[in-house]
Amino acid sequence: MRIAVCSPQVPFVRGGAEILAERLVAELRARGHESELVTVPFKWYPRARVLTQAFLWRMLDLEESDHQRIDAVVATKFPAYVVRHPRKVAWVLHQFRSAYELDRSEIGQFGESAEDRAVRRAIHRLDEVALGEARALFATSANVADRLRRSVGIEAEVLPHPPQELDYRCEEYGDFLLSVGRLNRAKRVDLLLEALARDKSLRCVVAGEGPERPALEELVARRGLDGRVEFAGRVDEEALAGLYARCLAVYYAPIDEDFGMVPYEAFLSRKPVVTTTDAGGPLEVVADRRTGLVCRADPAELAAACRWLREHPEDARAWGEAGRKLAERVSWDQVVERLVEAAGR
Repeated sequence: MRIAVCSPQVPFVRGGAEILAERLVAELRARGHESELVTVPFKWYPRARVLTQAFLWRMLDLEESDHQRIDAVVATKFPAYVVRHPRKVAWVLHQFRSAYELDRSEIGQFGESAEDRAVRRAIHRLDEVALGEARALFATSANVADRLRRSVGIEAEVLPHPPQELDYRCEEYGDFLLSVGRLNRAKRVDLLLEALARDKSLRCVVAGEGPERPALEELVARRGLDGRVEFAGRVDEEALAGLYARCLAVYYAPIDEDFGMVPYEAFLSRKPVVTTTDAGGPLEVVADRRTGLVCRADPAELAAACRWLREHPEDARAWGEAGRKLAERVSWDQVVERLVEAAGR
């Protein structure tokens, strides 16, 4: 089949969604399909820009290219799944969260003006139409599937995705916690730093870049954490695998996360994950005292959990190994088989 993988792209930003889209193209090609990645730059501000960006996808003609038919499209997230195609499959990482569960939260972007409320309603209507016309609808986690059910009333099949390819290994259970991901408010790296402020024996390495970095660096200075927090920035695959290999455990506690690849990356490195009760998707694989520790989103409780792991390295080892067995069950074979089967029905 000739399959176009549709995914929006924020210029100069590369994270889990971009890695997934690129990998899906590669996995389709490896199984004999012709596949190309189709992207459109995405900008979600000022607020009404969200809709104009979605309409760019709606206007695309992906039924053929160079006089050859495109058999199907697989769209991964808003607004790419707005694209038209008679054989559209939506494999949803997430909707435009500011219009849904993040609305009226401290990290949402819509206010109470008539214009903001109207834009939010328009996004809802657009999702209902665009996702409703998909030949098949998949979600990368039960958390995302539940949001789709509540918001647009459509059932989605849960189809998790494997993490990126790295040289996963375990060299030691070292003396630092590792945080991996884009530095924005939703990822709550500040919660980890506040935990370190409550226990002077804890250290962490923060891998990633993003708009929140200046505020996080200011927090480090204000809390006197210099020397215990290392900002590694955007690291390459070799360096990231090395950090996973040497850390004690991985901290991953975004606000109601869709799913995220970080827990599986930690597990394949035989490391437990520390998360919170309100983290959303990670709770589907991080089980308290089985593959990691789950605590309230409270700095003191998080500090206690991290300290406990440091004092019980054998438990950290056992939980990391249990996580590895869980992560190894997810494969690209099953993902590609289901997506192609759905596109070809």
